[in-house]
Amino acid sequence: EEVVALWEKMNRWTLEGLSQSYERMRVSFDHYYYESETYRYGRDEVLKGVEQGVFYREADNSVWVDLEAIGLDKKVLLRSDGTSLYMVASEQQYHFKVLFHALGLLGYPWAKDLHHLSYGMVNLPDGKMKSREGKVVDGDDLVEELTLLAKEEIIAKEREELVGDLEETSLSIALGALNYYLLQVSPTKDMIFNPAESISFNGNTGPYLQYMGARISSMLAKYEQEIPASFDTSVLTLEDERSLIRQLALFGEVVERAAEGYDPSQITAYLYELSRTFSRWYHDNPVLKASTPALVEARVVLASNVLQVLKNAFALVGIPFLAAM
Repeated sequence: EEVVALWEKMNRWTLEGLSQSYERMRVSFDHYYYESETYRYGRDEVLKGVEQGVFYREADNSVWVDLEAIGLDKKVLLRSDGTSLYMVASEQQYHFKVLFHALGLLGYPWAKDLHHLSYGMVNLPDGKMKSREGKVVDGDDLVEELTLLAKEEIIAKEREELVGDLEETSLSIALGALNYYLLQVSPTKDMIFNPAESISFNGNTGPYLQYMGARISSMLAKYEQEIPASFDTSVLTLEDERSLIRQLALFGEVVERAAEGYDPSQITAYLYELSRTFSRWYHDNPVLKASTPALVEARVVLASNVLQVLKNAFALVGIPFLAAM
């Protein structure tokens, strides 16, 4: 009873600490699955497989599965003392390939529809993370470091009053930097995470995209009329304007492709291209002071549509939207 009580206390510490971290990172889960609720069930499934003849016992009483059918060797499922074990090695692809095959052998028809969303390693600029050597990035420390860097940038530009809540805005920029930097790489590729690079307000970064959203919001706030639902499209004759319209029209297709390929990097790449095109166009062409009322109206509608798509895409990849930066 003493050991169980200690185990429960330590688990509670862990879960409470994780809960605090997740809350700060604005991450939530629909349901928690605890190993203590599933390991006995899993062991029973393995023993059922022995009875069915799809798994087998060795002389030491351990239980194994033959993986020749999927081009692998064999794998232990239960130790000789009857306890279960993890199948995860340094890479998780092997574990899930074995798991899905074993479920198929047990007769579950839905096993063929399972998909493992694998992802590459995240390394530091000075080498690979190694938990056994203590060479890791602590999630809370990383968010804190990025938040501090964002705060310093806001203060250096004397924009504290403009952003309102300095702490909350700095955290939003930090989370935008972190999520965008991680998701701009295809999931299966290894990557190097550079905190200082990720928080930059220029270039292919989350803060740059957030700044673009804030910039459009600021401009539209100065438009004193209601944004019209329709406008004269014939006045938008510039190539960048037509390019923006084409890019906006592609958004649904990009999202669908990203979903089908389990690849958020397609959305981040789209975000950056849309923002770059808008920035170039906005820099070269007046919106609120365009040459005719019809052109003002058309460009305002175009800018508001760009802003809406940015907001929609931000929500999909975990970039907090900021109306002011």
